[in-house]
Order: sequence, then structure tokens, then C-alpha cells
Amino acid sequence: MVGWVTKGLRAGIRSSGYPDRAETAAGTSPGMPADTTLGSPADAEALARVCPTHAIAAHGAAVAVDRGSCIHCMRCRGTPDAPPITWDSGFEWATHADIKGAGEALQAAFGRSLHIRFVDAGACGACMSEARQLNNPYYNMHRLGFFTTPTPRNADVLLVAGPVSDAMRLPLRKTYAAVPPPKRVVAIGACAISGGVFGPSYAASAGVENIIPVDVVVPGCPPPPLAILHGLLLVVGRKPPAPRPLHAAAPEGPKG
Repeated sequence: MVGWVTKGLRAGIRSSGYPDRAETAAGTSPGMPADTTLGSPADAEALARVCPTHAIAAHGAAVAVDRGSCIHCMRCRGTPDAPPITWDSGFEWATHADIKGAGEALQAAFGRSLHIRFVDAGACGACMSEARQLNNPYYNMHRLGFFTTPTPRNADVLLVAGPVSDAMRLPLRKTYAAVPPPKRVVAIGACAISGGVFGPSYAASAGVENIIPVDVVVPGCPPPPLAILHGLLLVVGRKPPAPRPLHAAAPEGPKG
């Protein structure tokens, strides 16, 4: 026992310094495809064709990326059939869905502390696995005043993953109804935002917002823990939303 205590004291604090300091550790984010201008319209169309969820749209020689539909299949990073897309590093991808000023309302009610209820609404398990990492010693969301709760009646925020399978529609509605106001919903992952590869279909919805109101969305498949943490910080107004919109607009054509 003494040996473990001594080792811990010598090692010091190894938790991430985010959001107070920039995160520089390797492997904390897979990155995200970015809007790119290619050599020709044919190249752009070829790149759009390799995307299985149609997250990439060709506009002349440029391509625009819908981050809410990206499943991180990495096909756009380079295949024999298409040139590679530009790939951004970073992880601050979260943005508001529809409701603006959500952070101010929650911050006024709860200060900087939140209780979070995780909801698996038919996810494959990847997003929930990433979200669970927030409790480990490195990400340690408790240092920021974020805590999990087993019951929605004590929750301030629902963290929802999955496209909302048919069997989870009613349970999700009941869970949302059980959360006392003011309350917020954070949809994490492509499935929760757009349905991903599972929806819309006979067995799954096209995302959480088709079932309950959504306040913040965190793209990725799965989003890394720091991207989810950014979404929670956005909820309480401690971080701004991603500078890039979730759904990219078509590039403007030449003027004149």
C-alpha cells in the first residue's frame, strides 16, 4: 500500500488540463473531415461517391462535409477511386441544435455543477464506451462539477447515444419527461444526430430530435471523450460552440 501511495505522489497529476489548457496528448481525437477544394469536379464527385452515408456533397471542384452524418469510416482519407479530403485535428465539435442561450439558463439554476443521465437509445456501444471514459482518471469530469446519476429524476442533462430504435422510443420519452426542468439533451454521435447507418428505417429513427427536443449535438462516430466534454461545457456556457456549423453550406460560386 505504501508503495502505491509513493508511486502516485511521484507521478503527480496526470489528468487532462482541458478546458483550462490546450490538450496536447496524442490519440485524444481521430480528427474530422473538412470542406476541401479538389483539382476538378470529377475528383469531387468521386470523393462524394466513396462516402457511405452521403456526408460528403460535391459542389463543382469543392466538397462540403455534413459532420452530423460522418461515421469516421476513413474512406475519404484516400482510396484508389478518389483523392483524399483535408482532415482537421481537434475535438471541439459540439454545437447548439436549435435552442440558443441554453447555457445561461442552466448556469443560473445550477451554477457549474451538472448531474448527467446516460441513455443508450439503440447505440452500437461505441459512443457509450467513449462517454464512460469521462469518469476515468485522465478525463475526470468530476473536477469540472459533472457527475452521473442513475435516475432521470435527479438529472439535469440527458446524454443520449443511438438513432432511437423502435423499442427505445417510448422509454426515451418517459425518461425525458421524468427529468425536472430546466433540463437539456445532448445528442452524441452520428446516429443520435442523423440516424447514421441505422436510420431512418423500420427499426430506427433518424436521430434523437425526432423523438425529444435536442439542445446540443456532438458529431463523431464515435466522438472522443473530449468532444463530449466540450458538449457538456457548452451546455453550461463555459465553452463556445464549434466555429464551423454542423451542416456545411454549399460553397459559393464565382461572382460577376
